[in-house]
Amino acid sequence: MESSLLFPAFYLPPVTYFHKIKEYDKSILLERFEHYPKQTYRTRAKIATANGVLDLIIPILHGRKERVPVKDIRINYEHDWQRLHWLSLQTAYRSSAYFEYYEDDFRVFYEKKIDFLFDFNVQQLELILKCLKLSRDISFTEEYKKEGGGYDYRESIHPKKASIWSTPKTYYQVFEDRHGFIPDLSIIDLLFNQGPQSKNFL
Repeated sequence: MESSLLFPAFYLPPVTYFHKIKEYDKSILLERFEHYPKQTYRTRAKIATANGVLDLIIPILHGRKERVPVKDIRINYEHDWQRLHWLSLQTAYRSSAYFEYYEDDFRVFYEKKIDFLFDFNVQQLELILKCLKLSRDISFTEEYKKEGGGYDYRESIHPKKASIWSTPKTYYQVFEDRHGFIPDLSIIDLLFNQGPQSKNFL
């Protein structure tokens, strides 16, 4: 476990997530057996819009049991959140330099239904690594261990905590003239604005 980067599977993870992946040339170990924690990047992504930061949140099905392994969390399709998320992404980034370049790759996640949140996030991660040209092996935990070693990022990358990347490199953002540079948004903010150059900003 110590030789891999231990991460949760996030929804369109923040830039810091990929900064750590690039910083350490190690395989990725995704946590499957943690109890699902609320209000984290596992179900939310932050994007920049004309009105500021917008949280895109995937609704999940809540069972009677409180402590459910993250691998067993199902996505709730009762409301058409996929259409709303895709419209938000189009509105926020249609004028960015590379949105059309990646549009077809990401659209599929808002057209097909994937039952489990973990599977949804893993498939997106695989696509994003490919877009960033970061070649990493991905494996999955076989059990939950509280101590994850020196490369454990299960708790440190969190929407309510300060970024662990203290001096992120800035890049052009669509609405920068209105809001200034906003650090640590979803990786798609970097991808749609910088395209194939994104890897250099990590």
